[in-house]
Amino acid sequence: MARRPPYPLSAIVGQEDLVEALLVCAVSPAVGGVLVRGERGTAKSTAVRALAPILAEISVSGFAPLIELPLGATLDRLVGTLDLRAALAGEHRVEQGLLGRADGGLLYVDEVNLLPDHLADALLDAAASGVVTIERDGVSVAADARFLLVGTMNPEEGELRPQLLDRFGLGVEITGPRDPATRARIVRRRMDFDAAPDAFAAAWAARERALSDRVAAARRLVRAVSITDRDLLRITAVCAELDLDGIRGDLVCAHAACALAALDGLTDVAGDHIDRAAHLALRHRLRRDPLDPSPAGGRDPAIDDALDRTADASTESQPPPGDDPQPQARPPSPTPPPQWLPDPDLAADREPPPRVQPTDQPGPAPPRQQPADDQPAPPPRPTQPAPLPSRLPTDALALGPSRVPAGRLAMLDSRPALAGEEIAVRPSLIAGLRGDPRPHTAILGGRRLAVLCLIVDTSGSMAAHRRLARVKGALEAAIRRAYARRDAVGVVSFGAAGARTLVEPGAPLERAAAAVRTLPAGGRTPLAAGIAHAARVLEGLGRGRLADRARIAVLLTDGRAADPHGHAVAALRRVVAAADRTVVVDLEDGRVRLGLAGLLAAAGGADLTRLVAPADTLAGRPAPGRRAA
Repeated sequence: MARRPPYPLSAIVGQEDLVEALLVCAVSPAVGGVLVRGERGTAKSTAVRALAPILAEISVSGFAPLIELPLGATLDRLVGTLDLRAALAGEHRVEQGLLGRADGGLLYVDEVNLLPDHLADALLDAAASGVVTIERDGVSVAADARFLLVGTMNPEEGELRPQLLDRFGLGVEITGPRDPATRARIVRRRMDFDAAPDAFAAAWAARERALSDRVAAARRLVRAVSITDRDLLRITAVCAELDLDGIRGDLVCAHAACALAALDGLTDVAGDHIDRAAHLALRHRLRRDPLDPSPAGGRDPAIDDALDRTADASTESQPPPGDDPQPQARPPSPTPPPQWLPDPDLAADREPPPRVQPTDQPGPAPPRQQPADDQPAPPPRPTQPAPLPSRLPTDALALGPSRVPAGRLAMLDSRPALAGEEIAVRPSLIAGLRGDPRPHTAILGGRRLAVLCLIVDTSGSMAAHRRLARVKGALEAAIRRAYARRDAVGVVSFGAAGARTLVEPGAPLERAAAAVRTLPAGGRTPLAAGIAHAARVLEGLGRGRLADRARIAVLLTDGRAADPHGHAVAALRRVVAAADRTVVVDLEDGRVRLGLAGLLAAAGGADLTRLVAPADTLAGRPAPGRRAA
């Protein structure tokens, strides 16, 4: 069966930032790869796979491997280990891992945000050093692993570890085009490609060759591109203005600006190159509250503001003492970079959109009407209480060792097994080949990711302003903890509007934070219906992409609801059965307490706790968490 050609990179429509970032990385490997964040169906994987033939075309050897790292890969598969088949035949041979195989090519990690921590650590080490070291099973080998790292992710499926995020030189945020005409062109091209891939690739072959020639010429030219001290001062001023950590962003921005100039066939960096490079290199490095929504589109207002503020400031700065004010410029490449072949299909895209002129200017705001003397002023509108500092006890969201199935963690090493321990086949065979006949067991590491299901009582008994504010503060703190641990969050509420899912589990955490900050309160207390709704949500997790995660259910209620037929208790037992841990947070306060939340927890088999205020922590008082008796 003939191999299907990849979709041509030059045929991609509507994702100019993505294509430009990939070309920059192809021209200047010093940039350090690219992270592509975007919703489903936005050509992320298509563009990455389309880059591989261009890299192969311009490489010295004529070969640039495209290595894809699957989510289910083991550490042995990623790093490499002793070749068991060869060892059984009496030969000592190392089986190369994916990192070594990617040397000189492209390492593509789809859904990089879901990569287990132990694999991400090994990937970080290789990406930073350009070397992969195998220290496993009596093997000690180092191999080259210099590759272009490209990761794609959908933010709705979880965020990326900050340590891994910083290793990507460039970051691109992409969304699907909203213009119907652009979407129609995308659909038409994709249908043509699916119907006849070879014919479609042949029709775009000339443009692909022109693109390869352009990248190859830029690779030769980039060494001759000069960047003045004034331009460097502007880049560093922008990074300082944005309060970025370290100087990695400064370096990447400078390298990217030189690569963009080379792609344009120039030997001097211009202001436009710095502007474009800043948005590619700095956006994912900005300090931003993770619970606030990210700016939409390819440009970030904070970066635009910093570029505007530093546009003139760099002219007043002087080069640092001791530096050569005139950098040594290398002779330009004798081969001028070829121009793009015209694409009539794309001509409309390159034309700037027409500017809409307002028909009339807004006038001054009309004076506010004052109430008449004989009419009382209208009462102020009710406002949402802002979250007050509050949190759940530290151990309320923890999973005990007995609750985490060992098979879900990663095998990092092995040791001789004790009586009754599970035997690991591969380490036992390798130990036997080394002369150790004892069976071995796996040493596990890492942490099982979790889904946190917040079940919130928003009935009338919760409407007290301070109580609702404390609940919001505790929920926001729990979401921040989930962000730090890369856990998913879902929010279920029940009150006047009935029981409903405010945020589906696994949605971006900023949605959960926004839902928590605007929680209403009022009406009756449909306790049984709310818990039953949450049970259905938890039971449904076993069939989706979050099926491998642990499940933690947290019910926040004062328990003040009649339950003569035990429906709430029965629903809570369903939650306990569907979750790895269930915690009931008793929100009842005041002098007279009925203890209904505690009775519910005891009858349903859940843990019981209360909120912790900062004063409790500062005073050294223990958290009021306990097991329901």
